[in-house]
Order: sequence, then C-alpha cells, then structure tokens
Amino acid sequence: MPPALILSSDSHVFEPPDLWTTRIDRAFRARGPRLVRIDGADQLVVEEDQVLSGIGLISNAGARFDAPETISGLGRFEDVHRGGYDPQQHLADMRLDGVAGEVLYPSQGLFYFKVADPALMSAIFRAYNDWLADFCRTDPARLKGIAMVNLDDVPEGVQELERAARRGFAGAMITEYPLEHRRYDQPEYEQFWAAAAALGMPLSLHTATRRQGKIRGAGERTLRDATSRATKAFYPATSMCDMIFSGVFERHPALHLAIVEFELAWAPHVLSTMDYTYRERHEEAFHRFTGDARPSDFFHRNVVLSFQEDAIGIRLRDAIGVDNLMWGSDYPHSESTFPQSRTILGEILAGVREDEQAKIAGGNTARLYGFDVARLAAAP
Repeated sequence: MPPALILSSDSHVFEPPDLWTTRIDRAFRARGPRLVRIDGADQLVVEEDQVLSGIGLISNAGARFDAPETISGLGRFEDVHRGGYDPQQHLADMRLDGVAGEVLYPSQGLFYFKVADPALMSAIFRAYNDWLADFCRTDPARLKGIAMVNLDDVPEGVQELERAARRGFAGAMITEYPLEHRRYDQPEYEQFWAAAAALGMPLSLHTATRRQGKIRGAGERTLRDATSRATKAFYPATSMCDMIFSGVFERHPALHLAIVEFELAWAPHVLSTMDYTYRERHEEAFHRFTGDARPSDFFHRNVVLSFQEDAIGIRLRDAIGVDNLMWGSDYPHSESTFPQSRTILGEILAGVREDEQAKIAGGNTARLYGFDVARLAAAP
C-alpha cells in the first residue's frame, strides 16, 4: 500500500484546439499552433505548414493497460481525456486515481521549444501561461501550474518568470537542452538564475523540450526514434552538469532544478563521474568550489528527479538521495499510470520504509511546490 496522501510531481493538461488561436497576441495568430486533421488524425501544425507531431502519445492514458498494441502517435482530439482541458473533470480524474494534488505541465506545448522564431515561441508560451493560470485557479490547493519560459532572450525570460510568479505559478520550465553555443554554463543566464532563486520558483527540465533536433514520431519513420527515447536522459544530465560545474548552485543556493520524466537509475553513475572529474581532472573542471564541496553535494541540495515507474532507481535511492525523488503519474499521456497509480506506486515502493515512502510519494513534491499537506489530508 502506498502512503495515504500521494502527489504527482509530473502531470499534464491537454491544450484545447482554440487556445492559441484565441489567446495568442494578434500579430502571431496566423502563425500560431493549431490542430489540423490529416489523413484522419490530428496533427500539431505551426507556421503555415510545419507539422510537429501527432497527439496520440500525449492523450491516450489507460491504453497501456487495456490495449497496448493500439498505442500510436496518431490520435484525434475527440478521443482525448476531457480532464486534459476541463479542470473540473481533471479534478474528478485525480479523485478516481487517488491523487491529492498535481504539478501540471503542457502536452502539445512541450514540442514548441522547437519553434525556430524566438518571438513566436515567446508568444505561444505567454498564451499558454495565461490559459493554465485560469485552469489552476479552479482549485489552487490541488493544481500547481508550471509556466513555460523561453530563454532565447534572457531579460524577456526574466520578465515572463516574474509575471508567472505574480499569476501564482509554482515553477517554470525551460528547455532541457539549449542550442549548443548557448548551454547553461554561459554567464548570460546569470540574471535568470538569480531571479528564479529570489522568487522561489523551481525550474524544470522536462522531456521532449530540446531546443533543437527532431521530435520523436514526427517526419519519416526511423529506428532513431527508439534510440532517442532509450537514451533521452543524456540531455538533461548534460544541462545539469553544465549548471553544477559552472557554479550556478554555489552562487544561488536557493535555486532548485527538477529533472522531469527521465526516471532515476542514470543518476548514481553521473554523480560518481561528476565527483571523479572534479577530483582528478582539474584542467577540465577548472571552476573550483569553496571549501571541500563536491559536484554531488550540489545535486543533493538543489536537484530533484521526477519519475514514474523506475523500480531499479528506487533500489538505488540511497545513492541518489531519498529527498531527491518525486513520483509523477504523467496523466493523461500514453505511458501514464492513470487510472492505476496507487496500485503501481504501491508495487514500486514495496519494502521501502514508511517514512521514505511518504517523501517519495508526495512529501518531497509538497516541499518543493508548496502543497499544504495537512489541508489536503483533511479534505474529503
């Protein structure tokens, strides 16, 4: 049995088809995202003809239990779980799944980090943030939104972060991997790290948000999609190392980073190799920390990992740090644990001490994102 109170650190909304056509700045309406039915399936299209992806994998919760052979990138909006875009139904689905609170990320919006025009991307993100703020206002104690922020223009990114904080967001997501010449070890981001720390806004690196490269499932069919999925932790691990080795968390001890939907088991090896590199390769790790601090110390203090079903990672929890682990359901995506989250979480945490279960299943998420555990536990 999992703890009585569980919180999802990684759930999603599913943006309604008219979100960007009605909310985006008027100057961008002809270029904004939209759903277009092509050969019987809905595709995400931006600009005049840039087809980014189908919607099947981001809208098909439950299929893995009922008919896994039907899971496909193809899908239609009328088959999407209503809870993806209707907050009252979303709350009803949470009750069905036994989840007391959720941290909410986009679905379609994940792919828009690939948009080439920074001004268009920022307009897309602003429109989404406005809509999500309204969605979460339905029950702010249970629904905690994560804003989307574009850092192609860092001062503009700071402004959007500050606006998101004023609108009640619990954190902000940035690309999991920027353009190669603008990785997160660059000093240009210093203003943004400082603002996030001062505002108490945790930052997220979520899967499928690379600034460049091909979106899995879009375009020509290739086995490289499978390779990309199997090795996807490479990109957030690289971004995390860039931030740690360049001293971001040493300069901003109140800054927190969530690495979301990349599971857990990759982390112990990276922690070990970070410390080895810092200890024995001074020519490469030339930024030196104050005192005897090691890279892994900053991971344990400043970084959390959100997972779904990584039983191996749970066995490695002492190496990763129990305080660094947060469970998430990934509702309503095809790999989601919905509507069997409590059963699956109970199986994953079998044999784990009760106090550690409580942290992993909800306590760490509550601490990072400000859920009132006592209030949620007392609610009907």
